[in-house]
Amino acid sequence: MNPTDWLVFTGLTVIILCLLTDSTSARKHECEVCEVFVQKFVDSLSSEEKSSTELIEKQFKKDCEASKGKDHRFCYYVGGLEESATSTVGDVVKPISYHMPVEKICENLSKKDGQICELKYDKKIDFSTIDFKKIRVKELKKILLDWGEDCKGCVEKDEYVKKVKDLIPKYAPNTVDKEL
Repeated sequence: MNPTDWLVFTGLTVIILCLLTDSTSARKHECEVCEVFVQKFVDSLSSEEKSSTELIEKQFKKDCEASKGKDHRFCYYVGGLEESATSTVGDVVKPISYHMPVEKICENLSKKDGQICELKYDKKIDFSTIDFKKIRVKELKKILLDWGEDCKGCVEKDEYVKKVKDLIPKYAPNTVDKEL
């Protein structure tokens, strides 16, 4: 092979590798909620449970009933909840029993219901950098809702801010800013 051909071959190889790398990194968080929930679920199963589809399904439904937020919505979509309109739990349970990778399970689920991969987790709030003077009451209410807390009798923004600040040590103890 002459030097020019070698240079062209090397250049094309580098371009192809770059394209493949970009497509796989873009796909990594395509089904974020599905992949995280199913991976946590699979990791929580014992080796005995992983071999039985009945035990996997029972535990999956139990975990779904205890889930909240986006995880709860994911469970609704796949039929892991009593109130789910459809049930595709078998499409989660069977592949787990024969050790299919989580990414592949979620890819197969998304082919049946595109909404599954549209679920994304909300961004985590960094309480050490949050400016309570600029935050909206709606966001403060969402923080309290995510924590499972309520601010009974709160009417003014200052009351919501005080409630959130009081609960930060309980729900976000790693906050470095001590001036909250």
